[in-house]
Amino acid sequence: MKKTFKITHPKIKPARLIEAVRGDVRKYIKRERNKKLPEGVDFWDFECKFGPTAEESRVIHVGDIGKSIDEAEEQQLESFYLEIIAKPGHRTKKPRSDAVKPTI
Repeated sequence: MKKTFKITHPKIKPARLIEAVRGDVRKYIKRERNKKLPEGVDFWDFECKFGPTAEESRVIHVGDIGKSIDEAEEQQLESFYLEIIAKPGHRTKKPRSDAVKPTI
């Protein structure tokens, strides 16, 4: 999804437009996560970018999309750009720390 969302409208309140954007984002992520995984892939990962325009967008984590939308609403932007691209993800093991020893 590469889209510029307008959050100003003469008849619709900005809060309702923000809710619609959040719904679209949730629906898109859910649809992408439900797609069949390719062989050897553990999960669907997402590359996300957010900014006032496509040229000014910066990379963000998928969990920070809501915070970024809130910031756009607080700054009273007329529109913002959001890009979410699904990519295959592979799980990695966390390194064990041997510093914790069991007490007897």
